[in-house]
Amino acid sequence: MRGKKARRASNGSGCSVVTIPRFVVAAPASGHGKTTVATGLMAALRRRGHTVSGHKIGPDYIDPGYHALATGRPGRNLDPHLVGNDLVAPLFLHGATGADMAVVEGVMGLYDGMLGTDGYASTAHVAGLLGAPVILVVDISHASRSIAAVVHGMASYDRGVRIAGVILNKAGSPRHSDEVIAALESTGIPVLGVLQRDDGISAPSRHLGLVPAQERVEAAGQLDRLASQIAEHLDLDEVVRIARSAPDLTDSPWEPPASGIDGPVIAVAGGRAFTFRYTETEEILRAAGCRTVTFDPLRDETLPDDTAGIYLGGGFPEVHAADISSNAPLREHLRAAIAGGVPTVAECAGLLYLCRDVDGADMVGALDASARMTPRLTLGYRTAIAPADGLLGPAGTRVTGHEFHRTTVEPGPSPAWLLDGRPDGFSTATLHASYLHTHWAGHPQLAERFVTAARVTTPVAAPPRMPRVAGPDLHHHGDRDATDGLVDLAVNVSRRPRPKWLDETLRSSLDALDRYPDPSAARAALAGRHERSLDEVLPTAGGAEAFTLIARARPWRMPVVVHPQFTEPEAALLAAGHEVRRVLLRVDDGFRLDTDAVPDNADLVIVGNPTNPTSVLHPASTLRSLVRPGRVVVIDEAFMDAIPGETESLSNESISGLITVRSLTKTWAIPGVRAGYVVGDPEVLADLAEQQPPWSVSTPAAAAMIACAAPRATDEATVIADEIATDRAALVDALTGLGLEVAGDPAAPFVLVRVIQGTREALRSKGFALRRGDTFPGLGDQWVRIAVRDRAVTDALTDAWRSIL
Repeated sequence: MRGKKARRASNGSGCSVVTIPRFVVAAPASGHGKTTVATGLMAALRRRGHTVSGHKIGPDYIDPGYHALATGRPGRNLDPHLVGNDLVAPLFLHGATGADMAVVEGVMGLYDGMLGTDGYASTAHVAGLLGAPVILVVDISHASRSIAAVVHGMASYDRGVRIAGVILNKAGSPRHSDEVIAALESTGIPVLGVLQRDDGISAPSRHLGLVPAQERVEAAGQLDRLASQIAEHLDLDEVVRIARSAPDLTDSPWEPPASGIDGPVIAVAGGRAFTFRYTETEEILRAAGCRTVTFDPLRDETLPDDTAGIYLGGGFPEVHAADISSNAPLREHLRAAIAGGVPTVAECAGLLYLCRDVDGADMVGALDASARMTPRLTLGYRTAIAPADGLLGPAGTRVTGHEFHRTTVEPGPSPAWLLDGRPDGFSTATLHASYLHTHWAGHPQLAERFVTAARVTTPVAAPPRMPRVAGPDLHHHGDRDATDGLVDLAVNVSRRPRPKWLDETLRSSLDALDRYPDPSAARAALAGRHERSLDEVLPTAGGAEAFTLIARARPWRMPVVVHPQFTEPEAALLAAGHEVRRVLLRVDDGFRLDTDAVPDNADLVIVGNPTNPTSVLHPASTLRSLVRPGRVVVIDEAFMDAIPGETESLSNESISGLITVRSLTKTWAIPGVRAGYVVGDPEVLADLAEQQPPWSVSTPAAAAMIACAAPRATDEATVIADEIATDRAALVDALTGLGLEVAGDPAAPFVLVRVIQGTREALRSKGFALRRGDTFPGLGDQWVRIAVRDRAVTDALTDAWRSIL
């Protein structure tokens, strides 16, 4: 039954009294299921006819997004560090206006707050400020009777915290949960329900926590399912009774400072890439007379008309870097507006967006800085002081805030803040960009300064429209550069004559074309070649089919492709509907793999070895270190047979969760046959095989696999690899002799070279086809890939190159 909305009255002594049923969802520690249960309760109570207000203790932006989806109202944060003790209850009442039920999700463990502060800003602290009863969610998946001791300890640790009920989460069976319920009887705390293990209702994670609800098209459907489970398994009547037991509050709802003056247009970044901002931020701006207009850096090509102020909040521009980078028109308008003095505030993701680039992907370029992903999570509350006069305040301005990022940006000569004494960000009279997130309700003077500056600003019109920058063409390959009549240095297929034994094998296979192909003999030959069992080998129609099978094999949550490298793996993942995370290797590091740059929660990692187009050979030990439970590591070894001794290959090692993709195309010059195979973890290969269409491996391809796996072939491949090494050394010497930069320490039958603009076209006019580099993510048109050929071809190329210098 629908309840009465929050009521305000007087208690007879002149104080305002507000009645709002409420409870806090807490847990003994992170990971027990607070977000799942709190969001599910919000949705289930809303289904019952309640108008539910959702709140999150702490600075987190992502959980309130799920709360908003569940309640149909804006999610709200309650954080004493950001706004002070005195504003917590007023902000709560402001957010709960018009609601008849408030659900507050806690943070971390019930008593966990700022370190060294005796639990300041903890769930227990905020529950006390709100006078709210606590419902404890406990993950019981790894214990039974011991759960009662945990609950008893939580309840008795601070008698000022009232734990009014317990929800048991992730129960293994009814017998398991019954044991826990019986043990809990002695505590006197009622069990409100039991949720069984169900990973299908948990939200996927990302390097900063859960994936925002705004980025999950399936979120609404999963929330509906979660609400049904909550309603079925929890005693909602008792939950409502607990909520109604909360005492009246004597605080007045917070109201943003109002101005009767019409204000300017403030452009607020939104969309999938910019989801982090506090609801009160826009409320403060609107109360000051401003008109806030949301723009999407992924889609909109100009700022809103008459923009006189820009607010760039937090989010994940690093995840959407390719799409943001391609939106050159908006980047140019932002750059012009900021250069023209339009007041701009950028927090965290906004800071990254204003840099020159994020891991090589072009950004706005308003700041002379580059952003880079790092393995280290920077997280914590901060006290910040402005070291000099700036947009948001005079020198000495002191605020509280928090940091939450895995990127790094070197601060400018005039930093925005000193964060506990450390310089951070960039500051001018019209620009404030920093990693620090602040809550303007707690520091209204920041908003006042921003609005004052915007009122006297002249909007900057959009510059002449630039075309969007197309992302790298992932389907561009060297065969499109190597047209008839040119010396082919664009395709990495060997130009040596094919061995007679291979040609004879292919011709003989034509006699069996009247029968459906059977790759079983090829599988056995390849298994023998790598000393593996039959279930550890899967023949495929070239490496491209292998990557398609990998993309479709599992519902990957965070697939990562290490670039620059062969683009078909990413193209296959995108075609299968996955959102791909790129890890971009840097030329300054010699394009060597830094495993710390790979997100911990990546469940699929694809990397080439040796890598196309950089020619870098990664140590096998580095690649082994990528392996961990719950992750599949794919090593593209298409060019490994061109490495003398196949050093650093993992195709002969049985490692759980690791597979290698091999190709016969390059060394044996048979791209038209489509012969490749996958070696590795049999469980992974079984999933790939389920996706493989019947008879995809042709009879000639199977025959080639058998022939190329024979000892005669491996001996000949060793000779060819030695010849390639000699020819490559001659090519590198010739190129460096021309003053050109050859990337890294090349080990493959090709090299990557940095060139001046127009070089590729000039050499094409001289009769040489080079592989363009701008279709590889992480590279640009200043790079070309050159296939290793014999000394005569290298000499001819050198002469042609010298003629265009």
